[in-house]
Amino acid sequence: MRLIIIRIANNSHSQIKINTKEDMRKISILALIFSVFASSFAIANEVNIFNARHYKADADLYGKFTKATGIKVNLINGKSGALEKRIISEGANSSADLYITADAGRCGAMDAKGHLQRGLSSEAIRAAVPKSFRTNKWVGIAKRARIIYYSPERVTGAELSGMSYEGLADPKWKGRLVIRKSSNIYNKSLVASLIENNGKKATAEWAKGVVANMARDSKGNDRAQIMAVAAGEADIAVANTYYLALMLSGKKGAEQQEAAKKVKAFFPNQNGRGTHMNVSCAALVKGAPNKDNAIKLVEFLLTPESQEHFTNNTFEFPMIEGVSPSPLVVNNLGLDFQQDMKTKLASYGKNQAAALEVMTAAGWK
Repeated sequence: MRLIIIRIANNSHSQIKINTKEDMRKISILALIFSVFASSFAIANEVNIFNARHYKADADLYGKFTKATGIKVNLINGKSGALEKRIISEGANSSADLYITADAGRCGAMDAKGHLQRGLSSEAIRAAVPKSFRTNKWVGIAKRARIIYYSPERVTGAELSGMSYEGLADPKWKGRLVIRKSSNIYNKSLVASLIENNGKKATAEWAKGVVANMARDSKGNDRAQIMAVAAGEADIAVANTYYLALMLSGKKGAEQQEAAKKVKAFFPNQNGRGTHMNVSCAALVKGAPNKDNAIKLVEFLLTPESQEHFTNNTFEFPMIEGVSPSPLVVNNLGLDFQQDMKTKLASYGKNQAAALEVMTAAGWK
């Protein structure tokens, strides 16, 4: 007779008496089962983020989550398109738990393709995030507004009075407007919101007016549009709010900092539905191997500590109440503006294809 001692995953021990070869075979199988269980236990305390946000400060925030919970965060960084293709190609074998990106339109598109799952509907998430900024498959974790920047030297208050996104097609702006390419996700979501509110036909006519008013062919990022106004190449530009604060912070160099000082911000549609709002969003990937940990991470990102980290490092607006934006945002953009809480962000994904169609048909490069 032989005595076998087996170590279990929790470091306890079991003593088993072996009398026959058959007993030995059974013990070998049992040991294998214990080994598999132990391996599963060892890798369970982690979460895998496919991350398309390009902010170094985010990694520091995930480090705080690990310190607070003991859950290891594995970051797979990349551009949105590449990460989405990987999630789609890997299918059920994907290791992705969360897909985090900088536009609700992308989260909505991934949902439409069937690559997200329900689960982001805990009490903490529902209490933190306004209904228009979430679904049960993806939620906003920080807000940004897409607004108009103008030259105070060449644009009068009378011209801007009551200005809306629809007003960008007004002939008075002919040769005075700069905006990014039609393929840009921020523009696709903005135009998708116009389709949701005004219909495709009206938005198609609007897009023609916008193209007619462009001071140049669309090129560059949002900061390039602001710099074009500062340099006198245009009088108004469309760009997201956090870019101005980023430029004013000096993180992008003295040239951009000085350019940012030469423009002013204007929030459109204050007499109607409010300024177009978008979000950085966290989406729960279908088949996520660490679903519970993914939900815990999203809940952590919606705590006051995390929201303050976003506002102070990426200059976004907080998703939750009780947290103030960065002083750079408050002092240069202000807080007293009406946000569009009417248009559900889920429509941005639904109308993506139509938005690109009307822009390209209008000759928007």
